[in-house]
Amino acid sequence: MDKARRMRLAKDAMDRGWADPELDLEAVAAHAGYSRYHFIRAFRETYGETPGQYLTNRRIERAEDLLRTANLTVTEICYLVGFSSLGTFSARFKTWTGLTPSEYRSRHVGGGAALIPGCYAMHWLGGRRVGPGGAAAQRNSGEAD
Repeated sequence: MDKARRMRLAKDAMDRGWADPELDLEAVAAHAGYSRYHFIRAFRETYGETPGQYLTNRRIERAEDLLRTANLTVTEICYLVGFSSLGTFSARFKTWTGLTPSEYRSRHVGGGAALIPGCYAMHWLGGRRVGPGGAAAQRNSGEAD
């Protein structure tokens, strides 16, 4: 199997599993038939960014969609797109967009259709529990966006 095909297989695995916070670089590298470190070098040569950068960018893109369209808290979105830390999510989001998640939502919501209710968005995303205590536990704890 040639290098380009191996990289596409690995990239496809990341595109399918982007929301899994435990997406493992070892497993993705195995899809490509490479060791972890050789895979990182080969992926960067092929796509111009590391697998970690690619995955973070995909997660931020999904978060942008949810911030514009779903009535979910920033914390819920953070966990739904595969981040395990709100601080990391907010920092990476601001680096990518130039805005915090809350600022992004404020700028991009209000001019179009009503937001999708959070329960529908979560059902569509697979009905997974969100974060360590689940969505309801986070909402009831008073955790801020």
